[in-house]
Amino acid sequence: MRLPMIGHEADIEQIKEMVDVFMAGGFSYFDSSWAYMDGKSEEAMKTAVVDRYPRESFQIATKCPVFVVKTAQEARDMIWTSLKRIGVDYIDYYLLHNLGGGRTKSFDDFGMWDYVKELKEKGVARHIGFSIHDTAQALDKLLTEHPEMEFVQFQLNYDDWENPAIQARKCHETAMRHQKPIVVMEPLKGGLLTNPPDSVRAVFENAAPHVSLASWGLRYAASQENIMTVLSGMSTIGQMRDNVSCMTDFQPLNRDELLVIEKAREAIGKIRNIPCTACQYCVEGCPRHIPIPKIFGAYNRKLVYDDLPAARLQYAVEVLSGGKASDCAACGKCEQVCPQHIGVAEHLKMIGQELDAPASNVD
Repeated sequence: MRLPMIGHEADIEQIKEMVDVFMAGGFSYFDSSWAYMDGKSEEAMKTAVVDRYPRESFQIATKCPVFVVKTAQEARDMIWTSLKRIGVDYIDYYLLHNLGGGRTKSFDDFGMWDYVKELKEKGVARHIGFSIHDTAQALDKLLTEHPEMEFVQFQLNYDDWENPAIQARKCHETAMRHQKPIVVMEPLKGGLLTNPPDSVRAVFENAAPHVSLASWGLRYAASQENIMTVLSGMSTIGQMRDNVSCMTDFQPLNRDELLVIEKAREAIGKIRNIPCTACQYCVEGCPRHIPIPKIFGAYNRKLVYDDLPAARLQYAVEVLSGGKASDCAACGKCEQVCPQHIGVAEHLKMIGQELDAPASNVD
């Protein structure tokens, strides 16, 4: 979803060069979605990968975000569209895309769990799983109800390991308990961890001045147990070469390196942000069904990393199935139960003014 672009079109020649570096390094997993770049991501995959390499030399992963369509037939047709765009007869890893919150209901209503099982039985999808943006409790519920899912994809990085909204550690523990391999997304938090605040950058540069910031994030994610693969949305040939170099002959982070990560986390924690612990008390009585903790989590991307586009993108995902920040009626119910005594209404008003703007691409 973060392919290099020339104007509104994918930079195919650079993508081909990136694919060649990736494949030469011994890597083979290519991730896309029916929704990415209005289909241009899957089309680029055909041109840069499928048309240029033997089918058995690479693995294709793509996804169906059925919450964006209105009927079960539209949802079921997604895979056939993807197969045509990519130019293959089967998908190696087919995912139900972006479950969590109210979005999960569409997959239930359209019978997508049984449908992807049928696709696997027919050989159209070799392996089936899902991606999720939600709590460990929601992940546990889905894996309990659908043990046939072979793998799960969720956000995991060192900043979000103990983040009460993302719950990366708890989600990892949940997947381990269900014995499901994990595909890591956002190991660099949408690129934010490659350009952290100065206090965080100093921690890494003092420890290893010649090591890229991206490599710390990728190796941290890959060092966790039961990881199937770590996804990194690369936009330049330089990013590709850096990422391939740090993952070739991969070595997990050692004890001293993990201590560096812990210092970086502590430095992030000292930066001003909304001190929400995602206890959910505020959500239970909200008359506008606003996902307040998730909205605060999105806005903290701006406060901590000074990245408004990233905050808007995450915010757009979080409010897909709930109220927006600007929907707040300032009734005060949330503030009455907030253990952190956050001025919720005031924050939501400010956030609505900054984040209620269009954002493209979701996952």
